[in-house]
Amino acid sequence: MSKPTLGESKSPGGRKQQTQAPASRTKRFLKLAGMTASVAGNYAADRVRRRFSEPDNHEERQRQAYNKMANQIADTLGELKGAVMKVGQIASQTQDFLPKEFSEALQRLQKEAPPMAYSVIEKQIINELGAAPEELFEHFDSEPYAAASIGQVHRARTREGKEVIVKIQYPGVDKSVNSDLKQLKLTLKLGGLLKLPKESVDQLFNEIRERLNEELDYENEARNIKAFVKFHKKDKGLIIPKVVESLSSRRVLTMECVEGDHISEVTTEKYPQETINLIGQRLFRTMADQLFKFQAIHGDPHAGNFAFRPDGTVIMYDFGCVKKLKTEIVDAYKKALVAALNEDYGALDHYLIDLGVRIEDKPSVDEDYYAMWRDIFIVPFADRDLHYDFAEANLHKQVASKASTIFKYMESFRPPVESIFIDRMIAGHYWMMKRLGVQAAFRRELECYLELDA
Repeated sequence: MSKPTLGESKSPGGRKQQTQAPASRTKRFLKLAGMTASVAGNYAADRVRRRFSEPDNHEERQRQAYNKMANQIADTLGELKGAVMKVGQIASQTQDFLPKEFSEALQRLQKEAPPMAYSVIEKQIINELGAAPEELFEHFDSEPYAAASIGQVHRARTREGKEVIVKIQYPGVDKSVNSDLKQLKLTLKLGGLLKLPKESVDQLFNEIRERLNEELDYENEARNIKAFVKFHKKDKGLIIPKVVESLSSRRVLTMECVEGDHISEVTTEKYPQETINLIGQRLFRTMADQLFKFQAIHGDPHAGNFAFRPDGTVIMYDFGCVKKLKTEIVDAYKKALVAALNEDYGALDHYLIDLGVRIEDKPSVDEDYYAMWRDIFIVPFADRDLHYDFAEANLHKQVASKASTIFKYMESFRPPVESIFIDRMIAGHYWMMKRLGVQAAFRRELECYLELDA
């Protein structure tokens, strides 16, 4: 059985520990400032080189320059951990505002991070809970269970004999968020990497800052967990581990240990196709219920935040990143989906304006452009009864092949700041459905959700 990851990466498994606490704010600033100066210098030098080179070589030179800058940024963010590493992980999942070379380089940040030394973790627990781990728990594993960008997880057993996992935030991470993001935004700007107007960039980074500050507040996460447990209390086959409040604080979160199989262990040898399909149904309904009914969504839906059992049970971890949605945004999103299903592209354009995706006073968008994207995304929902095989899905490849068409209407759109976490949730579930090999027909269920509050 795999461990509950709580959003952290896989077990460190003997990797060399980072013996020092994360860099101080001053050291972080200097490190990021050095990265910014280097990226800006490389960008300026590349522009000069391209000016005096053959036009046919411009695209290749730009690709090489982007790769060099992307790898430097990824290396620096991975070393510093904290907020900037978390932003890098978010950015790796989208190409809405960064060149593809950066999305590819930043994918390294999704991998396992070196853990902090136990002495750092012990001191943080004493500062937060007022006593050493051996005084608070009957047993506390000094070896980390998992480690990632903003904290790490240790397994323990309470004085009452309950098996738990304890998530401890790295010291000082929460105090560096604003300065980290400000410096990262400057790096991307001076590197000529942001393909957006200033207003959109500011909105996007403000949204990320809000979610990060929430995620770094474990008391907020505890409240989120309670709310989601209550909302899903009647959902058979879905488990959300509960919080042990007496052993939790703003930077330490103790939860009951609920284990399941990692997605890589969900194979047809262990899980019949019918069970895999049941898991897919539960994932779809959970996502749709949160979006359309609860209007609050799990904002970090990667495979590490879910586990599964051979009876079809789904376990959800990590509620630090939760996006509470405005009713008008949910309504506009629902109406946009209905318009797309009905191929009513005039209405779709209108609802995209309501969502803040389309800029109302910018050039209109050709219906053929909307039809192209609609024809890609409709495929899993095209038939009401015929099951779609997500294992064979290639929507991501089709989207990538059409990426160049985005530039034609670049002026007419802005990043979906209000709905960016909805898109992230849907993309995360798509990849889980594909990795699981779910076979399902979701069209009828989708139509039921879209008729709510009609």
